[in-house]
Amino acid sequence: MNAALEGISDEVPATHAHTGSWVAAVLRSRISAGQLAPGTKLSEQKLSEVLGVSRNTLREAFTVLAGESVVLRIPNRGVFVSSPQAEDVREIYRVRRLIEPAAVLWGEYRAETLDALGAIIDRARAALRVGAVTDMADANQDLHKALVALSGSASVAGLMDKVLAQMRLVFHAMETTADFHSHYVELNAALVAQLQAGRREEAAAELRRYLDAAERELLVHIGALSRDGSSVTDAS
Repeated sequence: MNAALEGISDEVPATHAHTGSWVAAVLRSRISAGQLAPGTKLSEQKLSEVLGVSRNTLREAFTVLAGESVVLRIPNRGVFVSSPQAEDVREIYRVRRLIEPAAVLWGEYRAETLDALGAIIDRARAALRVGAVTDMADANQDLHKALVALSGSASVAGLMDKVLAQMRLVFHAMETTADFHSHYVELNAALVAQLQAGRREEAAAELRRYLDAAERELLVHIGALSRDGSSVTDAS
């Protein structure tokens, strides 16, 4: 965990520095960036020292993150970064199907916004060419965060930050499956092309289908769904 904590105290603007919400935002950001993997134990002593906060403040942050299913408290053992199970995946996609297509359909578009989306696609394609799975995952996260940002709502963007932290934990289960990320590169590119052409309704409908397919693929991978679509014993 030590390497993942380097520079952590400077990562999030300290408007509310040294509060539980600020600490939660810092840890959520590291998890979303893939720097704290599922199963990582979060040491109260180490985090208190690095962040310069009291253990009470840190526990407030853990309570927030536990409510988001990002960390798990285990009595007499400590706090660990969560390993999402089948129902967590389903809940993630319930939220994503509501907010992402809506942002695409009714969001505010500017030329620079579309350029930024195109730049993310360029990064993803570059990662695909060299087989850099983590970089493909990073680009995917950044694209979906940017799509939700089209809403112009800080509240919706904050909700997406929580979802992306959960998604990164799900992605860890797919680290050895480069194929999972590779075929979404061009799906993302097609989506951005539709937006650049002004075809919002088509893009929103396609995004919803895309999210359905991604959820199914993840559930199959973790053994919660068979390839023919029938449910199996929950992986949790």
